[in-house]
Amino acid sequence: MDESKFSIATNTDRERYIVRPCSEIPLTELVPGCASHLLSGENMLASFLTMNAGSTFELHSHPEEQIMIVTEGYCDEVVGNKIYHLREGDVIYLPPNIKHGAFIRDVDCKAIDVFSPVRPDYKKKYVLQNPGSAIKFKP
Repeated sequence: MDESKFSIATNTDRERYIVRPCSEIPLTELVPGCASHLLSGENMLASFLTMNAGSTFELHSHPEEQIMIVTEGYCDEVVGNKIYHLREGDVIYLPPNIKHGAFIRDVDCKAIDVFSPVRPDYKKKYVLQNPGSAIKFKP
């Protein structure tokens, strides 16, 4: 690859592909005690999530695949009938339709969730809570 055959991206070019979610995307409350900066492409959705200490993410399931990456703090993720202690740097895969939830203990837990395909319920929450604000990268 020859670097001289490429040009440096302009700010307008960057806006098409790059975003700083925590400062440029408004928060959306997913459940009480849990808010996220959501962004979406055509086939996947990323959630930059903060789950407050002492909160609970009730057992639920959804048809989308999910990968959760803990970036700060920790939580106890319930999958099926087992509890998995997740801490910073851990990644958990949640297959479609599996029952899961979480207990957030004495510190906030920050994570990045990636869903495929896009979760329509999260898109709906975003639109209702952030009128006039488009989800980034959605064509």
